[in-house]
Amino acid sequence: MEKYITAFIDSFMNSVNWTWQSIVFEVPWYTNYFWGLMAISLLVWGLEIAFPWRKEQSIFRRDFWLDGFYMFFNFFVFAIIISGFYRLLEVLFKDIGVSAESLTVINISGLPMWAQLVIFFIILDFVQWFTHVLLHKYPFLWRYHKIHHSVKEMGFAAHLRYHWMENIFYKPLKTIGVMVLGGFEPEQAYIVHFIAITIGHINHSNIKITWGPLKYIVNNPVMHLYHHSYVLPKGKYGVNFGISLSLWDYIFKTNYVPEDSGTIELGFPGDEKVPKDFIRQITYGFRKRDK
Repeated sequence: MEKYITAFIDSFMNSVNWTWQSIVFEVPWYTNYFWGLMAISLLVWGLEIAFPWRKEQSIFRRDFWLDGFYMFFNFFVFAIIISGFYRLLEVLFKDIGVSAESLTVINISGLPMWAQLVIFFIILDFVQWFTHVLLHKYPFLWRYHKIHHSVKEMGFAAHLRYHWMENIFYKPLKTIGVMVLGGFEPEQAYIVHFIAITIGHINHSNIKITWGPLKYIVNNPVMHLYHHSYVLPKGKYGVNFGISLSLWDYIFKTNYVPEDSGTIELGFPGDEKVPKDFIRQITYGFRKRDK
């Protein structure tokens, strides 16, 4: 038992220390997710201000500050809180003889770094796409994902506005994706993570970008806006589930972009019942009336 307690405390404190070191610039700039998130956010927000798609939308749109708080809560605070529990699982699996390497399907360790990063990016994105589909398909999961879809005006910070329970759903599947790739993240995986953050911010931004012919591969704000549409095509529980890549939606026929005016209503039927404040939102989904 002492081993588990020590592992939990060490992981928690390491996460706290790493975050603090990031804030005070004591980690390499290319792995500094704190200031990296700040820089990406300011860049995309600046593009929203300079080239607004929905010109009537305020610079400080509805829920701007709430979504900004969510960014740091989900990316750092909750990550610190949950880190110790994930470390406990690692120790437990090791004790029962299950290692990351034992589940390897594709070992990419011998490939050039660029190839490792591309494969890592593609597989991780597919895992996230698949998990996203599940969040919409099953009522138990949808009740938490509603928080993300309660956004009524789209902006970059809406990217990281989601219920903390989504981390609980995503993390194990992401871990499985990493295990499939030989049980490790490529040494320069920070490149993939920063690219994913940037694409996610852009997809939720008030900027009209389609990427031209690349729209069939890379997700974009026009496509993702329809993912947040209040009115969905008849018989559909969701469309345009892509995270960084739109590729999966075109392959599995979940793509839907009927027009590109950007003037559609966002949300979902019954979104008026979702609480408006942070505290009640992060406790949302655990009561029968939240269903």
